[in-house]
Amino acid sequence: MGKVYERIDGRLRTFIEQQKIFFTATAPLDGDGTVNLSPKGLAGSFAVLDEQTVAYLDFAGSNAETIAHLRENGRITLMWCAFTGPPNIVRVHGRGEPVFRDDPRFAGLVEHFPEVDTDAHGLRAVIVVTAELIRDSCGFAVPYLDYREERALHGDRFRREDDASLSAYFEKKEHIARSIDGLPGLPLPLPPGPA
Repeated sequence: MGKVYERIDGRLRTFIEQQKIFFTATAPLDGDGTVNLSPKGLAGSFAVLDEQTVAYLDFAGSNAETIAHLRENGRITLMWCAFTGPPNIVRVHGRGEPVFRDDPRFAGLVEHFPEVDTDAHGLRAVIVVTAELIRDSCGFAVPYLDYREERALHGDRFRREDDASLSAYFEKKEHIARSIDGLPGLPLPLPPGPA
């Protein structure tokens, strides 16, 4: 039933871009380390950059496990499930990199997300993923779920922050500068955004 793809294009790209939520999975190299699985879903925060490369916006919030794991080893899997329409699951296995706000590539990457008010959400980094294996599977057991609307809570919470207050917020939170397993996470103080 499953198929392996050489690139993200056509019907596969359309499917990925239509989904309201996707999941990221990362892990440290240490076999006893903590595996991380995160939902992502803010409208407009995911983009296909080319047939082998995708990116998503990493915002203020809970921990920085994904960033820590990517900084250590780069391994990441992204997964989309069809909750409406024909059943389908797509996974992109690859290498990811957090591109921080002081990186010269940051401003150009952010241009791929015109729908998102990045100032309103405490943007920390753009995660860029280069696909090494692209595959799908049936999704027959994935239930139908209905999308209602976006939550305004995240934007409402972080819209009032500036770089200084956001850095102070991150410095007070556990597992931002260092992961659960003690790996380097988000650089603090928060790198300044592009001028």
